[in-house]
Amino acid sequence: MASKAHEHLLDWLRDAHGMEQQAEQMLKAQAGRLENYPELKARIEQHIEETQHQADLVEGCISKLGGSPSGVKDTGGKMMAMMQGMGGMFTTDEVLKGGIASYAFEHFEMASYRSLIGAAEYAGEPEIKQTCEAILKQEEAMAKWLEDNLPETTMKYLQRDETEGATAKR
Repeated sequence: MASKAHEHLLDWLRDAHGMEQQAEQMLKAQAGRLENYPELKARIEQHIEETQHQADLVEGCISKLGGSPSGVKDTGGKMMAMMQGMGGMFTTDEVLKGGIASYAFEHFEMASYRSLIGAAEYAGEPEIKQTCEAILKQEEAMAKWLEDNLPETTMKYLQRDETEGATAKR
């Protein structure tokens, strides 16, 4: 019988898989609408690939513990992302709201993986711990990129917004 720690770890890995499903949908929606911010779009597209790989890695960790991803959690994550994407469509500064939301979401992911690292260590699962540490590094890199580039994106937005005939929103 699995220990309580393993049960929690498995449940939290399922949460992380749903979170990655949410992130992928959110990023795809954002990248698909970006028209005037090529650097941001390129970095988001890179992170979509990372996110897809992260979901695969998390699924491998779930399988290692004898489980499978939660369809309910995955669907819930995708639905949340769809709602977030729809909300951005109705703002005049979608690129900025999306960047801010992405920055906040990256920190949510970072906190989740830090917790998973502790749970994996406690449960005696060094491979899962290493996987979560590798994913954490990618999330930290994306958060750092957003941190470093949000001011410039904001200035580009303002410049485009003041330029006659230019579209700033996306």
